[in-house]
Amino acid sequence: MPREIRITVLPGDGIGPEVTAAAVAVLHAVGQRFGHAFRTEEALIGGAAIDATGQALPPATAEACDRADAVLLGAVGGPKWSDPKAPVRPEQGLLALRKQLNVYANLRPVKPHAATLKHSAIKAEVLQGVDLVVVRELTGGSYFGRKERHADRAIDVCEYTVAEIERVVRHAFRLARTRRGKVTSVDKANVLETSRLWRETVTRVHRAEFPDVVLEHQLVDSMAMHLISRPRDYDVVVTENLFGDILTDEAAMLAGSMGLLPSAALGDGPRGLYEPIHGSAPDIAGQGIANPIAAILSVAMLLRHSLSLHREAEAVESAVSTVLAAGESDPAQRARDLGGTATTAALTTAVLAALAVEAPPASAAEHAFPAVELRD
Repeated sequence: MPREIRITVLPGDGIGPEVTAAAVAVLHAVGQRFGHAFRTEEALIGGAAIDATGQALPPATAEACDRADAVLLGAVGGPKWSDPKAPVRPEQGLLALRKQLNVYANLRPVKPHAATLKHSAIKAEVLQGVDLVVVRELTGGSYFGRKERHADRAIDVCEYTVAEIERVVRHAFRLARTRRGKVTSVDKANVLETSRLWRETVTRVHRAEFPDVVLEHQLVDSMAMHLISRPRDYDVVVTENLFGDILTDEAAMLAGSMGLLPSAALGDGPRGLYEPIHGSAPDIAGQGIANPIAAILSVAMLLRHSLSLHREAEAVESAVSTVLAAGESDPAQRARDLGGTATTAALTTAVLAALAVEAPPASAAEHAFPAVELRD
């Protein structure tokens, strides 16, 4: 009898419950096809948790995540809880969860699928051949620094230690060794003291431990321009928390939609936190039209990084690739955010149908969403 694999599911707010339901359906289909026993447990986070308990990350949710082999998240936030003066806000639950799980390296792969190139605001010829991964530091910087609010001023402290920088850039260098061997470190070292420490630390770690990897430094403002004008030049991009948050949303435009991009938050052990990079999209919540692809691909990352189930991850990615290809010529099989008419349920059903077909061996074709190995 296979070992029971525990997955804590945090649907969250807005379209979060809709896309996580699709992702969980795919996860259980993987279990049936490959003989794994997935046990999923739902818990509250964000606005839904505030409404039910008054806390954005209730103790019961924290305990469920501690018991899990991996955590799958939908989205948090919405207008209902957006008052900046509110003592408890949905995003506080997500930040607290990242800190609790000690997941400090956020992986966001961007490799546009051929079928979605025309849906990007960027010219197709610029996008062809783009294959990059952003490694964002996730538990430091101004998001976690001291915060003060006064009548006439506010303070957000950005602070980094050498150890926090070292551990995330080591992840980036190890990842680059499995890819094209290039790391671009993004900072604002011409202005910020934290960025000067960041650049000095990255340079030292590179020289001492990863001399075989090509390293370049890029200021964040010029990186924002180059990411759009010449995205093919980048392989692995590593940066601090705030810069990474902004740049990865920008990078989503390369893929055609935020509804296509997954993410993985990893630490030193196998347990990770997986979520689509899009937000809660309250304007379409409950309408059954949200794109579930990013959440489904987050399951593929979960299978690969937390469970080392590489064949299963490739099967999910192949199924998604099949569905995206079918939607290129048929709007009824294409998500609304890509100009189609397909519902969340229809896209989920299509992925499940493609998954049921025996996938070719991994070597038979290049996958649109390649394996990303972080650990030695």
